[in-house]
Amino acid sequence: MLRRVLALAVAVSACTVTADVDGWKEDVQVARTADGQSIFHGAVCGFDEEVTCHSRVVVDDTALPLAANSPSGLGVADLRDAYKITGTGSTATIIAIVDAYGYPNAEADLAVYRQTFNLPPCTSANGCFRKVDQNGGTSYPRSDTGWAQEAALDLDMASAMCPYCQIVLVQATSASYANLAAAVDTAARLGAHVISNSYGGTESSGVAAYDSHYTHAGVAVTVSSGDSGYGVQYPASSPHVTAVGGTSLRRATSARGWAESAWSGAGSGCSSVFAKPAWQKDGGCANRTVADVSAIADPATGVAVYGPASRRRSGWLVFGGTSVAAPLVGGIYAVNGGAVSDGSDPYAHTSALFDVTSGSNGSCGGSYLCTAGVGFDGPTGLGTRTARPRSDAR
Repeated sequence: MLRRVLALAVAVSACTVTADVDGWKEDVQVARTADGQSIFHGAVCGFDEEVTCHSRVVVDDTALPLAANSPSGLGVADLRDAYKITGTGSTATIIAIVDAYGYPNAEADLAVYRQTFNLPPCTSANGCFRKVDQNGGTSYPRSDTGWAQEAALDLDMASAMCPYCQIVLVQATSASYANLAAAVDTAARLGAHVISNSYGGTESSGVAAYDSHYTHAGVAVTVSSGDSGYGVQYPASSPHVTAVGGTSLRRATSARGWAESAWSGAGSGCSSVFAKPAWQKDGGCANRTVADVSAIADPATGVAVYGPASRRRSGWLVFGGTSVAAPLVGGIYAVNGGAVSDGSDPYAHTSALFDVTSGSNGSCGGSYLCTAGVGFDGPTGLGTRTARPRSDAR
C-alpha cells in the first residue's frame, strides 16, 4: 500500500504520508531536484519524544533509507567550495557534537567518510576522536538507529569543514531537554570551542529553565532551526545560541559558482519566550527572531553521509534538514577560530556572509519572518556562513 501512496505522491509538490516499516517511522515527503526529478525523504527520529532531531534522509519507495555502496549528494569538496572554506583548522580546536542515545559504530563509520573524501584520520588512537556519555564517561546509552544517523550526519559535516579539529561526540541518555542540556554542559566542561546541536522541540514557557545550559561564554553554540517550516523551536530560540536556518544549494554560473534560496522546511519566526537581544535589530518581532544564519538543508540538494542504513549495516546515504546546516556552520566557526559568545557573532561580521534573497518557508503574511529577502530574514537569517576575512579574524 505504501508503494502505491508514494507513487501517487510523485505528482504532488508537497505531500506527506506516515509509514512504519521495520521499526522506521517516516513522515515521507516529496522534493523536486533541479532537473525536475522527484525524491522522497523522511525524518529519522524523535516522533514520540520531547525533542526531535532535524535530519531528513532520502528514502526508497518503501520508506526505508536509500543506501548505496558509493557516495552521492554533495561531498567535501563541493561544500568547501560552496562556502569558500580554505582553512583546515587546528588540532587544538575541539568541536562537540551533542545527540541522544548511542551510536556503537560512530568511529568506524566516520573513518569511512573521512578516508573516502581524503580527510586525515580522526580516531580515538590518535587523539582526534572521543565518544562520551552525557556525564563525560563511557556508560553509553542504548543505541537508536535514527539518532545514530543524526550523529553520523553531524560528525561528517563537522569533519568536512574542519578536518584537523578534534571531535567529541556527547551522547545524551534520551531525547529530553534535561538530558540533552546536561550533555551540552559536559561538552563545555570537556573544553569544546564549538558545540553543535541538531535538534529541537516546541517552544513553551518551561524551556527557559534550560537556557543556562546553552550559555557558555567563549563557546560557539550552534542549533538547527527545525524542519517543519515557519514556526519557532527551542533551543534555536535561545538568544545565547546561533540559530541556523536552511537553504537549497545549487551550482550556478555566478562568480561564486553556487546559488542559494530559502528551504521550504527551515524553521523561523518570532519567539514567544525570549526577549530580543540588543544585537538583533529587526523591527517586525519584539522578541528574539529565528534564525541568525543558514546553510544547506534541502534534501533535494542533499549531502553525502556514511552511516547506519539499518539496524544491521552502514552505507552511503543522502541527507537534508537543518541538521546539515548546524554542524556545517559549527565547523566553519571552528576553522575561523577564536571565542564566540551568544548568537551575536554574525551580526558583527556581516562581510563573512552570503546573503540569501529568495524563497519562503510558509505563510506569515508575506513578511520577512518567513520570506527571504535582501538583508536579514527569518528562514536564512543574515545569510550563509563563509570563512571570515583575514582582517576580521580573531
